[in-house]
Amino acid sequence: MSLSARRVTLPAITPIVLQKRVIKVYSEDETSRALEVPTDITARDVCQLLILKNHYIDDHSWTLFEHLPHLGLERTIEDHELVIEVLSNWGMEEENKLYFRKNYAKYEFFKNPMYFFPEHMVSFATETNGEISPTQILQMFLSSSTYPEIHGFLHAKEQGKKSWKKIYFLLRRSGLYFSTKGTSKEPRHLQFFSEFGNSDIYVSLTGKKKHGAPTNCGFCFKPNRAGGPRDLRMLCADEEQSRTCWVTALRLLKYGMQLYQNYMHPYQGRSGCSSQSISPMRSISENSLVAMDFSGQKSRVIENPTEALSVAVEEGLAWRKKGCLRLGIHGSPTASSQSSTANMAIHQSQPWFHHKISRDEAQRLIVQQGLVDGVFLVRDSQSNPKTFVLSMSHGQKIKHFQIIPVEDGGELFHTLDDGHTRFTDLIQLVEFYQLNKGVLPCKLRHYCARIAL
Repeated sequence: MSLSARRVTLPAITPIVLQKRVIKVYSEDETSRALEVPTDITARDVCQLLILKNHYIDDHSWTLFEHLPHLGLERTIEDHELVIEVLSNWGMEEENKLYFRKNYAKYEFFKNPMYFFPEHMVSFATETNGEISPTQILQMFLSSSTYPEIHGFLHAKEQGKKSWKKIYFLLRRSGLYFSTKGTSKEPRHLQFFSEFGNSDIYVSLTGKKKHGAPTNCGFCFKPNRAGGPRDLRMLCADEEQSRTCWVTALRLLKYGMQLYQNYMHPYQGRSGCSSQSISPMRSISENSLVAMDFSGQKSRVIENPTEALSVAVEEGLAWRKKGCLRLGIHGSPTASSQSSTANMAIHQSQPWFHHKISRDEAQRLIVQQGLVDGVFLVRDSQSNPKTFVLSMSHGQKIKHFQIIPVEDGGELFHTLDDGHTRFTDLIQLVEFYQLNKGVLPCKLRHYCARIAL
């Protein structure tokens, strides 16, 4: 018997080539950066790329926004969303943009739900025993079996008309409804307004000017696919807290547990730009730092918090004095006056200082970066050219505090409390109120900064 060898031809293996696209991302100062990205890149991956390329510290607040200037609308692109899919919904002639900036309020409702769900706006479909805490309300949103109802009056823009009508609305898992009879929740009085599965939720930036809204607290439903103003379902709240509650509830009902996963696991990307393939820039947490004393023969860890704080303040003052001496002219009799002038101008290089912006512009910047307690900026006063203003967010409202100059013994100081607490420069003042609440409603936590790409 003869044996013959048989040649077996294996099919050729075609390598999978991931297509790439070039996207353009803008910052708040309108500078832009072009990025070549894979087609399955997520919003979180794009943020991570920009953080790494620009050497920013990643505090998980960096966010990608979709901006529609022709409609005056904007929305947060959720971290898990595919950016190329978002761009595919844009019309050819639309001048839409992607913006990269901080949004401290993106996941704040997971940390402090009590600020997002006012008692008078929340009810429950089934009877509950005792009080329901804000944390339990949040858990209900993430559950598939139970849900809270968000209800209240909203102004709705009538289809095809310029007029707005105040109506009682009710948000349920199945969609948004309005009552045809006062505040009745009876099924026969409820009419369907919009679902949110195939729509995205946008906030209105120029509702009064562009759409004739009663207030600037507008939001709307826009179909995923490209469409004009006629396809929008426009709504408007009476105040910012109400709008925040509605928009937050809509995000939770639309994305559910996916939002919680984005919050808990910020580095889980879907594309090749995830943390598995790109080493994230190492950021240092405040909790990983310890105070050290190197004044003796042996160094020691300062465990007493009060001692650690006093040492930090002394170090800061010593550093600032050295800096002022460097800025002055050594050996000159006018060195002290020049260092005093330097003290007055040293704040201009700080990222929280915004020079000559208006009150409205300051409010717009803070709203953009999230109405979280302690978001702040410092600016020149428009009413008094010799003073400054501290603008900050607290309780989802923006408050303004005048920083007044006080002269004592030929030296100029800054104060927020009529001279009881004085500071030689604005940096000292900001650092103090970052550590101490003082006369403010809360400590300063996050500064508003215009970043460039």
